Amino acid sequence: MEKKKILVVDDEPDVTELVAYNLKAKGFHVETLNDATASISKARNFHPDLIILDIMMPHLSGIQICRILRNDNKLARIPIIFLTAKAEPQDRIEGLESGADDYLSKPFSPKELVLRVESILRRVSAPLLPTAAKLHIGEIVLDSDVHSVKVHGQVIDLTATEFKLLHLLMERKGRVQTREHLLLNVWNYSTEIETRTVDTHVRRLREKLGTEAGWIETIRGVGYRIADKKLPA
Repeated sequence: MEKKKILVVDDEPDVTELVAYNLKAKGFHVETLNDATASISKARNFHPDLIILDIMMPHLSGIQICRILRNDNKLARIPIIFLTAKAEPQDRIEGLESGADDYLSKPFSPKELVLRVESILRRVSAPLLPTAAKLHIGEIVLDSDVHSVKVHGQVIDLTATEFKLLHLLMERKGRVQTREHLLLNVWNYSTEIETRTVDTHVRRLREKLGTEAGWIETIRGVGYRIADKKLPA
């Protein structure tokens, strides 16, 4: 089996060396960069399966890199993990809202980082459970065969995490999905991970759904579901 490729971008060589050592020990093909300005061209040439990004770097921040990647058709769906010293809740929210799939604060456990990398890659590569090829809710059409979502006939660009989240909600229309359930079934994480991750991704998904965002109903203190009828924006 071909090794999964990981790109690690951090301006601290000690960090990239530590991360690369632990990932290589698990059989990954790892490339590292200590120059943020070269990260986009490196990603285009290397075609990584996942990218680990520091946030606070000179010349170009991890947030800026993430947004550039999410607006590049060839790189938009690559999972991104932020690995950063910015540990406040608002920093986590900003990181996830910029398009990242996960966020780990420094100092970090190399073992936990490897587990999160493995979890994301399993999620991205796992086939969806058998279901109808197309799911329709209002003006939203999700086609699992071609991995696309259209709103009012226009394709919207979702990350792999957003696609799986929407698929799960649409497939289980009318049934409440707790935050803990979503963490387990979308992120493959235990409930020890912050449920704020779910809220941030739902907020980002609603923004992309535009006028159809009202189909996703918040069940206060519990989780989310696709409503029986679209709620007012």
